[in-house]
Amino acid sequence: MQNPNLLLLPLMAASTCSSSPCVAERRGIPAASFVEDVETYLKQSGLDVSCSLAFLQERLQQYKIVEMKLLAQQRDLQAKIPDIEKCLDIVATLQAKKGSGEALIADFEVSEGIYSQAIIEDTESVCLWLGANVMLEYSCDEAKALLQKNLENAKASLEVFVADLQFLRDQVTITQVTGARVYNWDVHQSRLAAKET
Repeated sequence: MQNPNLLLLPLMAASTCSSSPCVAERRGIPAASFVEDVETYLKQSGLDVSCSLAFLQERLQQYKIVEMKLLAQQRDLQAKIPDIEKCLDIVATLQAKKGSGEALIADFEVSEGIYSQAIIEDTESVCLWLGANVMLEYSCDEAKALLQKNLENAKASLEVFVADLQFLRDQVTITQVTGARVYNWDVHQSRLAAKET
């Protein structure tokens, strides 16, 4: 499984985390820190308000790019899982028909939109596409074991992508709240300065 993005900037100095433990990153996605005190945050980061807001806006854009990549990878996995399950069903059907003397009649796609019928008699092996235009012949038992392993891996990967997306959405929310807090603090400081003059 690939790292979803390496474009993200290093974490900026921020305020302390709340009672829950801080997570610096998740699979290459840096965590956003909630800003308790905006003035301390600005001093620690060495940025003025406009630079801080620009940084936070850039971070939000980076999070959105990572989210698009993760969603694309999640969609790919969600499309592969039914294909793997279908292959498993076919292998199980072939194994069930084996030795019964009964032939299996199947429709298969010759090319896009063109189908043909095949009569499959007892078989000891099946061919599986592995990708990159590579097909290998496996015994039915080996094919079933390989497909089962691929299915388990795909489901586990899908769970990881779901957790990554949830983590990412949390970071987007924290970054948006931080941006709003910095902006509101700046407005408040401007009003105080205007009252003093």
